Amino acid sequence: MDKESHPPRIKQLTTTGVGHFGEGGEAGVQDPLFRVVAGHPLDHAVEQATALMCAVHKISDLAMVETDHLPTLLTAMHYLSGMAKALVQDANHGLMAPALRGE
Repeated sequence: MDKESHPPRIKQLTTTGVGHFGEGGEAGVQDPLFRVVAGHPLDHAVEQATALMCAVHKISDLAMVETDHLPTLLTAMHYLSGMAKALVQDANHGLMAPALRGE
């Protein structure tokens, strides 16, 4: 497959709004606290997930030596990795949706 035939299809695919993270503030609430907004290009969503995971990796390195700030660093890693997970979850759904519709 040449480089020119693949990127245009990916550019047409967008986020679906399925990706999410964070529990609701009340017991029994099913709605997530955060959700990916539908309609953004998938390539951009994947780039952002990569940037977030790079930040998580750097923060985890920092957490190994900066134990005085460990609770803050762990909280940052939790939220950043949750955001990355939501983006990847949504990108996966965006890639699979056309196949499920038979496109």
